[in-house]
Amino acid sequence: MLLAGAALAKPPAGGVFCAKYPTSPECVGKQPSCAYCHVAPPQRNVFGTTLEPSLAPGAARPLSDGDFSMALPGALTAIEAGDADGDGVTNLVEIQQGTQPSDQTSKPVDRACQGTDNPQYSVCKYDLRYVYKKVLLDFCGASPTFSQVKDFQARADDANRKAFIAAEVERCTQTEFWRGKNGQLWKVAHPKIRPVGSLKEGEDPGGIPLADYYDDYALFAYTQTDDHDAREILTADYFVRRATNPTRYTKVQDLPGSQKVDRAHRAGNMTTAWTLTYFVMFTALPRNAASQMYRAYLGLDIAKQEGLYSVANEPQDYDAKGVQARECAACHATLDPLTYPFRNYNGISSPMYETQYVPNRIELGFNTTPRITQTPERGVIFGQSVENLREWANVATDSDAFAISTATDYWKLLVGHPPKPDENTEFVATWKRFRGEHQYRVQKLLQDIVTTEAYGAP
Repeated sequence: MLLAGAALAKPPAGGVFCAKYPTSPECVGKQPSCAYCHVAPPQRNVFGTTLEPSLAPGAARPLSDGDFSMALPGALTAIEAGDADGDGVTNLVEIQQGTQPSDQTSKPVDRACQGTDNPQYSVCKYDLRYVYKKVLLDFCGASPTFSQVKDFQARADDANRKAFIAAEVERCTQTEFWRGKNGQLWKVAHPKIRPVGSLKEGEDPGGIPLADYYDDYALFAYTQTDDHDAREILTADYFVRRATNPTRYTKVQDLPGSQKVDRAHRAGNMTTAWTLTYFVMFTALPRNAASQMYRAYLGLDIAKQEGLYSVANEPQDYDAKGVQARECAACHATLDPLTYPFRNYNGISSPMYETQYVPNRIELGFNTTPRITQTPERGVIFGQSVENLREWANVATDSDAFAISTATDYWKLLVGHPPKPDENTEFVATWKRFRGEHQYRVQKLLQDIVTTEAYGAP
């Protein structure tokens, strides 16, 4: 969040908000973004506009971080009974329920079921007949036949039906529809990898073949299937080979001719030839790579002021891009320290060192500004200092953000939308089990989602 009227970053805002409202869905494993109070800093939305007059009225602007932190809880209390967006729900109830007090279309809804049993389904209740049909569509890509439905209904009891559904999930996740080329898993990976056919090499090459992103899909699919640890999508020091007819993914130590980063500096899909080609390209300080990884695998979009954990004395602006301007510094105080661990991963700026880790990469090819070679490799993620990108990956994947983002990916795929406020209790329990009890196994996450009312109530 930013201090209204001063256009200066206020890093404590999210933490102070969550200390006051720890049970708000905005604070379970995350913090509210600047968009909670702003359209785009410094422009306030209606909630931020309502809040500002109660925030240390009469005090000189800008407030220090300390004064801001002291004033914010009282300002929030002062407007709890109001209704900033005029949707008929108080600001406090919206905070407590996880809807947006700045958006009339976002408000708690009484979703009490008005349906009754019908010849097909028990409307608005978890219905095993509905779940069985949905599972075959979502995981196998085909509706059950009439005889399959009759056989399912003839099973002895609900416990037997639930066990059969769980077995069908396991069976279907072995199919081409789920794990094959352009299947369901690849669909989940699309926004993370962001393929561009004209630049692809290898199978299905484009007009300017630069890198083979099918390697990225293979690693993604491998880490999301069987009993594999999903965290290895960012921490793997290995690659994965894809075989076809049927599709199978096999862990290999190297992919000669395709992947060039040495084993000691590999960090899963953050250091593949495609990532370095497309997201690093010709840049000395590859902010685009860092922001894409933060968004794709942690669900935090810095462009939307999400996941801001500002670092003191940042940004340093080593590449003289003007990011110390007050309109930029709020985001770059987080983004630039996230980017530093990428400083030695080369994109396509030098054919000799293409898509490799080069210890003195900037010194070799980017003496473009007086301080550029001072760019450190040590960075910061979630307020924690890391020495290199592999440490960055470990902190990232051990975070709530990674578990929430992964669970959200599959929730959207299977339920059809991001978790809604009335689904939040089920969703939180689901991602917490994924992180804790299930130790980041996606197969078990899928089974959990299938048992939720959000998935199984027609």
